[in-house]
Amino acid sequence: MIRFHTFVALGSNLGDPPAQVRHAMDRLEALSSEPILRSSLWRSTPVDCPAGSPLFVNAVVALLPHRHETPESFLDHLQAVENQFGRRPRTILNEPRPLDLDLIAFARETRFTLRLTLPHPRAHQRRFVLAPLSEIAPDFVLPGQTQPVCRLLEEMVSREVVTRL
Repeated sequence: MIRFHTFVALGSNLGDPPAQVRHAMDRLEALSSEPILRSSLWRSTPVDCPAGSPLFVNAVVALLPHRHETPESFLDHLQAVENQFGRRPRTILNEPRPLDLDLIAFARETRFTLRLTLPHPRAHQRRFVLAPLSEIAPDFVLPGQTQPVCRLLEEMVSREVVTRL
């Protein structure tokens, strides 16, 4: 049995979001030593975004990075993929973007640096992360949490609207 331990959340709300998220999933295959697990695509309302921001398409993948990867080197790869999809340095917090890749968890690693926080500091509070994550890894417990993602999702109180496409 393959043990996936790295999770990446994908989001897009500019251009053709479903196509961009699917294409990004294809690109993430190269970062894994085994075929990745892919969630369904999910449409979600923007959270903490500028007024009038378009809806997002979100997903999560599970993968097994190559042996030499560290969380920091893996983050470099994710940022390179974002850039290839036209992501530019942000000028406004949470502005619309063609692709957003968030490193949710990298094994049981924890980090708290200016560049990287692991696990992702808000993953357990975001329905648009937990719904697709629960679909592919319902029993996964994020580092620092005591309940599996399926339970976090069940108990979440949020105004987010998230629907499977």
